Amino acid sequence: MAERSLDWRGQPGKLGSGDRWGMAQMVVRSLERMDWSAVARDLDLRGYGVLPDLLDGDDCARLIALYGADARYRKTIVMQNHAYGRGEYRYFARPLPELVESLRAAAYPHLAPIANRWAGQLGLTERYPESHAAFLEACHAAGQARPTPLLLKYGPEDFNRLHQDTYGAVSFPLQMAVLLSKPGADFEGGEFLLSEQRPRTQSKAEVVPLCQGDAVIFAGGLRPGQGAPSKSGQPRHHRLTHRHGVSRVRSGQRYCLGIIFHDAA
Repeated sequence: MAERSLDWRGQPGKLGSGDRWGMAQMVVRSLERMDWSAVARDLDLRGYGVLPDLLDGDDCARLIALYGADARYRKTIVMQNHAYGRGEYRYFARPLPELVESLRAAAYPHLAPIANRWAGQLGLTERYPESHAAFLEACHAAGQARPTPLLLKYGPEDFNRLHQDTYGAVSFPLQMAVLLSKPGADFEGGEFLLSEQRPRTQSKAEVVPLCQGDAVIFAGGLRPGQGAPSKSGQPRHHRLTHRHGVSRVRSGQRYCLGIIFHDAA
């Protein structure tokens, strides 16, 4: 019997269909056209890099329409009930929507070399495999088998406190968020925020400007920062701690897709 999936509306469909393959190929092509060397440079310099126009307006609308499809989700979080801020987000259940699954799998190979370089510079023992499927195997072996991609919805006065998304012993140091709503038309305010804590200094905050369909790749926890060279002239790195959040939405509704590469315990 053919394995079953769900389409955009939560209705049954077949995995391995031409539509599913076409969606995956479109996502791969969209990611391949990005300037990943520039993304790596920006991540090293600021802790984030932007992928402009990753999704078109139709893709964004389809994902927003999924928010009300209860069968697609394993858990819904009301932020004010947990002092996370104000607003709501929903974790997808398996099988993930085709677009979400394709984004997660196709973006990871571009990011794993950066994650491995950062781990080496920080003196960490973790190393990340080339494929996302192999990384998920490590997550599942550690008891982390719940999917973490999510949709977030913010209305007037909603916000997300600065935080990190850690769900177990195995984690990936980079995350991706895709803005699905149009700033200035669908909502006002609601800027993506990233904070950086350097050793023995106060935190630095940055607003990341995004347009509809843009994705931001960002450090989810630690990243290396260039330190003073050793006496022998060798480069040294110190640990920078990052948190991310969303500023207050002043009006309208803001939707965002969050791609976390590790699964949860």
